[in-house]
Amino acid sequence: MSKICEICGKKPTCGNQVSHSGKRSSRWWYPNIQRVRVKLPNGQVKRMKVCTRCIKAGKIQKAVS
Repeated sequence: MSKICEICGKKPTCGNQVSHSGKRSSRWWYPNIQRVRVKLPNGQVKRMKVCTRCIKAGKIQKAVS
């Protein structure tokens, strides 16, 4: 499953996990992606993978089931 938001294009980012002693190891941060039913502008209903920031910002309109 791809972890990319279909609205804003947010995707995982890489960085370093730093321990108390300063030792570094690679790690990933993943966006909070949810699979939601979205009502498109043309009235069609489609399942999309959308990040929670886009849902909260109102960039999509959820479809009523």
